[in-house]
Amino acid sequence: MSIPLTLSAEFRKLVEARMDQTIKGIEATFNQIIENQKITPTALKNELDSLQESFNVLFQKWSLEILYTLLLKDAIGFGAVKKILTVNSRTLSDKLKMLQKHGYIERNIQEGPPLRVEYSLMPKGKNTVLLALPLIYYSSPTQPKPSAQPS
Repeated sequence: MSIPLTLSAEFRKLVEARMDQTIKGIEATFNQIIENQKITPTALKNELDSLQESFNVLFQKWSLEILYTLLLKDAIGFGAVKKILTVNSRTLSDKLKMLQKHGYIERNIQEGPPLRVEYSLMPKGKNTVLLALPLIYYSSPTQPKPSAQPS
């Protein structure tokens, strides 16, 4: 059972200001790329289609939960991840292998005895979960929705 993250009003304002600044920066960069490279809607669609596999990996059940657990815990063993997320061993093993294959996490073997395996985020995994925070924040039913900004 997960406990919802409750942010103080002051902290929420700081988070929203940073996210707003980041979103505006991304929008300005996107508009500059579109304008400078004369990207057509078809070319943009093809580029977005190439990201489909990554989105499929990330939005599978347990993927983001595993990545956020690793973000908060740095390096952590299989048993600890299993206990935190209350996921069965087979599912966790499959998800860890998939995330490793796609370059989001790394598996580190600590020589024993006893032999210990720990998982940690790769830079791609860390950046992905940090970029996903605004999506999760704005899609949460308990958080205020951003006001529409005129272009």
